[in-house]
Amino acid sequence: MTTFPNGTIVGYPRLGPRRELKRALESHWRGQLDAQGLEDAARQLRERTRGRLAELGLGADDSSIPESSSFYDQVLDAAVAVGAVPERFSDVVREDGTIGLDGYFALARGDDRRPPLEMTKWFDTNYHHLVPEIGPDQTFRLADDRIVREVAEAREAGFRTRPAIVGPVTLLALSKPAGDVADDFRPLSLLDQVLPVYEELLGRLREAGAEWVQIDEPALVSEALDVAPEQVAEAAERAFARLGAASNRPRILVETAYASPTPASWPVLAAAPVEAIGIDLVRGALPAAADGLADKVLVAGVVDGRNIWRGDLAGAFSALEAARGLGARETVVGTSTSLQHLPHDVADEPDLDARLASWLAFADQRVAQVVVLARGLAEGRDAIAAELDAATAALADRAGAAGVRDGSVRERAAALTPADSQRAPAADRDAAQEDLGLPALPTTTIGSFPQTGDLRVARAQHARGELSTEGYEERLREEIREVVQLQERIGLDVLVHGEPERNDMVQYFAENLDGFAVTRNGWVQSYGSRATRPSILWGDVSRPAPITVSWTEYAQSLTSKPMKGMLTGPVTILAWSFVRDDQPLGETARQVALALRDEIADLEAAGTRIIQVDEPALRELLPLTRDAQPAYLEWSVDSFRLATAGAAPKTQIHTHLCYSEFGVVIDAIAGLDADVTSIEAARSRGEVIEELGSSGFDRGIGPGVWDIHSPRVPSREEIAVLLERSVDALPARRVWANPDCGLKTRGYEETIASLENLVGAAREVRESALTRAS
Repeated sequence: MTTFPNGTIVGYPRLGPRRELKRALESHWRGQLDAQGLEDAARQLRERTRGRLAELGLGADDSSIPESSSFYDQVLDAAVAVGAVPERFSDVVREDGTIGLDGYFALARGDDRRPPLEMTKWFDTNYHHLVPEIGPDQTFRLADDRIVREVAEAREAGFRTRPAIVGPVTLLALSKPAGDVADDFRPLSLLDQVLPVYEELLGRLREAGAEWVQIDEPALVSEALDVAPEQVAEAAERAFARLGAASNRPRILVETAYASPTPASWPVLAAAPVEAIGIDLVRGALPAAADGLADKVLVAGVVDGRNIWRGDLAGAFSALEAARGLGARETVVGTSTSLQHLPHDVADEPDLDARLASWLAFADQRVAQVVVLARGLAEGRDAIAAELDAATAALADRAGAAGVRDGSVRERAAALTPADSQRAPAADRDAAQEDLGLPALPTTTIGSFPQTGDLRVARAQHARGELSTEGYEERLREEIREVVQLQERIGLDVLVHGEPERNDMVQYFAENLDGFAVTRNGWVQSYGSRATRPSILWGDVSRPAPITVSWTEYAQSLTSKPMKGMLTGPVTILAWSFVRDDQPLGETARQVALALRDEIADLEAAGTRIIQVDEPALRELLPLTRDAQPAYLEWSVDSFRLATAGAAPKTQIHTHLCYSEFGVVIDAIAGLDADVTSIEAARSRGEVIEELGSSGFDRGIGPGVWDIHSPRVPSREEIAVLLERSVDALPARRVWANPDCGLKTRGYEETIASLENLVGAAREVRESALTRAS
């Protein structure tokens, strides 16, 4: 069957409903599961996924089920498939030119000899992708045919699936130049060299039984890449012309997602010699006109792949009917994006309030919505009237529920003035903070310390009622004591309490703020084997009681060194939650900021002099279209300032940002007006340091010198190089030494060794800088 199905999805969650792949991966990395055991676990999960999607109503033999699994990351999958390996990893290529799982994981995680590929956020989501490194001399070849084998595997099981792969334009546009190359070199310039490999892969997929292939090209929607949209469009035109002209290939669906295709990309898509295009009609919109669609299938992404609200199903069907007006040969229903950004199943959440659950749709419910809308396309609106009416009733019930709107919260927000977001001048704050007594190049960590198995067991026992609250809290105090003593032994200058009471940096606050709910099994992949459980922000937000004060106060009582209070900022709380969609994000951010403002006031009253308000997601929510970016930066920066501006000049406010292209938002980082900002810099080998220096950034800055997302321990010398680079490019009195991020996911052995190297390197560089200054 080669016609396109009436309904499909772009992708599906990949770790499994109980994170089965995560457990298999981490067992393999620990040496407890061999490569065949890992392959078997992944195959079983793929089989379960295909069966579940067919059970939900997608066709087993019509290409509506995508083949979109991954052992780590879809960008890494594509890079490995075409052999895009930087020189430092050349030994992972086997004699026959292929790359196996060991090489794949070396690129993702690094090893004792070399750091892994850099990571950054996938467009404007909370998913992290690996950044391929490609130099002008890169050669390409088909180095991994795993996707071909998985298509064949599906055929043997009675499924005709649609393989999905990141397309050549997006792969190259997301890559970074490798090595010491000319400033004007861009990996996208190698498009013509990589296209023959994609063409070969398409032929192999066709021979394996694929009738359709999905080529993911979200680069075509973004105006926030290093490559101009016009260059992306021109590259896409060349790519589609070559791949479309291939004689031995499946039919091609070009999927965009995450926003509307750029004005430069729309004509290219419409004219491309491919059989189908997919567009996001949740965060994007239909063009006024699109000549050239008469010979194509239009996959209209009207079902939200990124948020969990059940939504307006009648409105989605109306959008489908409007999409038919573009004149495509056929219009079918799809999800706006891959469902990898959603948890599996609302029915698997026994702890959620039943009324709240009735307002929600996780991945499985989204598939069901696709099936309903597809039936409506085939049989008419009346055939699905009952389902449309039920969704409309749920919307009305949600709008009128208690807590969705809180008059006191709204009155407080309405009374705000610009003065509420202004701190004292920076010079006054510097003077007031001198009595903190910090040395040059002070050392600290970002917040969390490793969460051991014993600690997780105690948390689970407390949740089940097997450990009393008193016993659990004593276990937490014991952990805090050990963490404080460890930091003092290592010689850190500013300490943290380690956050043993927190299961997640957002969920912990969600559990203590009104307007939120949390899930038991709502896991969403963040990167590799790591997953988070985004909280559900369903109503107006307020803080009924202090959240962090008692733990910070206890930790400070154990040491004479400064102890940081640790909070998660308003933008990150929104970015890493499923946020209500019935009011502007900026309005919700102000409510969260006011709750945090109250927490900061209570920390100050308890004697806390350094308070960190983490905003690792500041860059993440930046819109993909330029015209929407100024408004976002205005409300996001203002919400941080609203949260922190009540702090006294003597209180040193820190923030932390991670895994982003900071050049785009340097002005916004300065606008946060934090006293100290720590940022990711290790995986990029400090590339951001010169950007900060040339921008004139003049506040405290801590470029991360240890990549905590990899298990490798950085050497003292390696850290010293990054610190020297920092003090050479930035005012030395402003530089801090710290890891890239929190240490929750690391083990104590590597943590202690890395922190000892960090403190030792900081002392060396401090002494060297002081010697030069004298």
